[in-house]
Amino acid sequence: MTKPVRKAVFPVAGLGTRLLPATKSIPKEMITVVDRPLIQYAVDEAREAGIEQLIFVTGRGKAALVDYFDTSFELEATMKGKGKSLEPLRSSRVDFGELVTVRQQQPLGLGHAVWCAREIVGDEPFAVLLPDELMMGKPNCLKQLVEAYEKVGGNVVAALEIPEEETHQYGVIDPGAKDGRLTEIRGMVEKPKPGTAPSNLMLPGRYILQPEVMAELDAQEPGAGGEIQLTDAMAKLIGRQPFHAYQFDGERYDCGNAAGFVIANLAVAMQRADVAPQVKAFLGA
Repeated sequence: MTKPVRKAVFPVAGLGTRLLPATKSIPKEMITVVDRPLIQYAVDEAREAGIEQLIFVTGRGKAALVDYFDTSFELEATMKGKGKSLEPLRSSRVDFGELVTVRQQQPLGLGHAVWCAREIVGDEPFAVLLPDELMMGKPNCLKQLVEAYEKVGGNVVAALEIPEEETHQYGVIDPGAKDGRLTEIRGMVEKPKPGTAPSNLMLPGRYILQPEVMAELDAQEPGAGGEIQLTDAMAKLIGRQPFHAYQFDGERYDCGNAAGFVIANLAVAMQRADVAPQVKAFLGA
């Protein structure tokens, strides 16, 4: 019987240099898509998937991320005094103990960020969500992964087909047997050299992992770009534990760059009944 996935790690210590100068004073995860910060979309996704504990791996200048999920007494008192509903704030509040933070003092890579949460994760399976990857789907991406995990156990990661000429930018899987949207993973390569990728299935930033991956990250071995790569640690577990990729049903928007952010805003706006009419009129759609 598989253990339930109750914890999720959010690596949010990055500097967001591709979005400068906005990220000079604002964490990239706090920049809004329509009227909600990126981190809110990721937290909502985790909650819908049944996650009970949110683990933020933060760094210097990231206090706003934690403050955002705190109770704002002055704001709420003012809104109540004016007879305004507090419903818009509901999803930005956390229950006692729901949110835990740990610091990543140096930017040593995604694998290192996940490793920083090892004591909080303990001996449980856990999810990892990269907030600058905005996933849209019903059910959402992580919920689809949890449902797949409940069937096959082990490790399940989201997968997305991309053009072959883009594979050198991402972690890519070496695929095995395929069963519907599930594909067995025989190996992984982080940012393969152009023309050498084993497939065009990339890892877009949603993972369900077994705690043994932390032991592999203990080695602190640098990989592509001189950083400690999560992909490298996962690859060492292949053959020892079940490993599957799941091609999720939905859309992915890379909000780590300006163009992706603009596209994400338009895509989300088009799905909002209160916003779409004006946006469509402006675009002539």
